[in-house]
This record gives sequence, C-alpha cells and structure tokens, in this order.
Amino acid sequence: MKRVLKSIITVALLIMACSCNENSRKKALLPNISGKAGEVIVVIDKADWEGQIGSVIRDTLAADCPYLPQREPLYSLVDIIPSGFSNMFQIHRNILIVNISKSVTEPGIVIKKDVWATPQCVIYLNAIDNESASQLFKDNSQRIIATLEQAERDRVIANARKYEERSLAPVVEDMIGGSVNFPSGYKLKMKTSDFLWITYTPQYTQQSVLIFRYPVQEGQDMMSKTSLVENINAMLQKNVPGMFDNTYMTIAPGISPAVKYMNYKGHEFAEIRGLWDVHNDYMGGPFVAHAFYSQDGQEIIVMLSFVYAPKYDKRHYLRQVESLLYSFKWKKPENEETKM
Repeated sequence: MKRVLKSIITVALLIMACSCNENSRKKALLPNISGKAGEVIVVIDKADWEGQIGSVIRDTLAADCPYLPQREPLYSLVDIIPSGFSNMFQIHRNILIVNISKSVTEPGIVIKKDVWATPQCVIYLNAIDNESASQLFKDNSQRIIATLEQAERDRVIANARKYEERSLAPVVEDMIGGSVNFPSGYKLKMKTSDFLWITYTPQYTQQSVLIFRYPVQEGQDMMSKTSLVENINAMLQKNVPGMFDNTYMTIAPGISPAVKYMNYKGHEFAEIRGLWDVHNDYMGGPFVAHAFYSQDGQEIIVMLSFVYAPKYDKRHYLRQVESLLYSFKWKKPENEETKM
C-alpha cells in the first residue's frame, strides 16, 4: 500500500513539474507587453460602448483620480471594436473584453494573466445583455480596479527589482529593520538617525520617498488620523525645509487626507493619501504614505512617497513611486539568511 501511495505521489509531482515547465516555456515565448502605463484597451461593440455598459465603464475606470492637484482620469481608456482587435492590440498591458451575447452560458467576470503577452492583465466581462453587463460591472467595480492597480504595481516592482540600486537597501534596513526595492536612478539625498530622503530627479520632475520613525506615545491611538497627520507634519517641518526662511513641507491644510487601514500580503499599515505643499511658498503635489508599527512595537515607521512635477500630469509619476512602497519587506534574521 505504501509503495502504491508513493508511486501515486511521485507521478503527481512529475505531472505538476511538467505543467509548471510547460507554463514557463509558454510564458518565455510570449512577447513583451505594449502600451502606456495607466492605459486600458476596452474591446466592445460600438453600440454597447455608446450605451449603458459603456457609460458605466467610463464612469468607473475614467473617474477622477483621487487627491491630485488637477483632474486626471484613473485610467486612460481606448475602445476597440471586436473585429479591430488585431495582434497589435492583443499585446497591450491591460485589456477589458466585453462579451455581450444571448449565447453566453456563464455570465461573470474572468481575470487572466499573460494571454497574448507578458506581464499582461486581461479581464473578460461575459453577459447576456447590456443591462446585466452594466450591473455585473458595477457589482465588481472595486475588484476590477484592484486587479488593474495590482497589475500596474507588480510591473513597477518587477522593474525595480531587476534594475535595483542596491546601495540603498542596507541604509534603509539599518534604520527601520526592512527595506523597499529602489530602481536605478534613486539616490540618498539626506540621512539622519531617524529620517531618510531618497529621491529620483530627472529634468523638471521629482519622485521621492521619505522614510522616518518616531516613538509610540503611551495612551495615544497612534494610528488615528489626527495622530498620523500631527506626527507626520512634525517630522516634515523638522526635516524638509523649503527654499526660503520659514518654509517647510507639510500636508496641505485645506484638504483633509484620506486614511485607509490595509493588509497587503500579511503586512498591516495605514495608508494616508492626500496633497502636500510648502508652508509660505507655492510648491505642492500629491503624496501617499504607509504608516506601521516597528517590529518591537516601540516606534511608528512612515514611508511617504511624493511627486513634484509642476509641468506635467502626475497620475503616472505618483503610481510609480507609490508602487515602490508595496515592495517593503522586513529584513530576514541572520540565522534564516545563513540557512538559505
């Protein structure tokens, strides 16, 4: 009996290995994706695009991106009729295929990766009529947005790991016990015992990550919106001066930031999203911060990503630098590193 069971397990493992190898070979043969970041190809009949389902898709995916200083859509949409969905469009990074037909037997949302290219995100919407398609999209709108956001985020992180600026991780780990993957081009601009400023500054733009820590106060809800804003502002005033006397970076006082409590791959944090400006000056832009407890629970760690791009739209720049925060990992214990 044991021999039979062992044989069955061996065969199962061989089948799994062959399947994995086959998938790897298939993926290796796929072309790289095309298209701009933040862009979605919508494959849909013209009548449907101009009808109820088209309106729902636009209202959802092309809604104003939150907490930007000017109006920008969450995603840029390009509609293509099914007969025009050629090889050129099939290798796009993000594709939404709307299939409305009386012959549909299983209405629903289907999400697939790397169908025609890699790393690709393809979302199928299958419905029997326009009305049910609209309701289906509404019911799954947050899932669809989250899927597209994760796909864009994964691409940024993969690129950061492939072209990582390896000199930065040890500096960050030394201060907070973990690090993110910064791609080539990012440099350490400022370092103190409790504050780091890491930045990428091509011409006319700046994408930066501020990493800092401050002690937990007994009897205070350190993750409340009030506490987070007050402590972040104190650290910004102390460490990020403006160009002139009595100027410093701060969370824009006229627009209250949004705070959301999240768990991403087991890592719990508060997301603070809003606008920043410079006190007594006219500089400003969007920011996203992640705040969480240190491993010993004695400090709050904040990683704040921000963009300064006065000549350009900011959605793409913010999504890029915000994505880096999601690559955060605690440093592995030395004994665990030795085992590996």
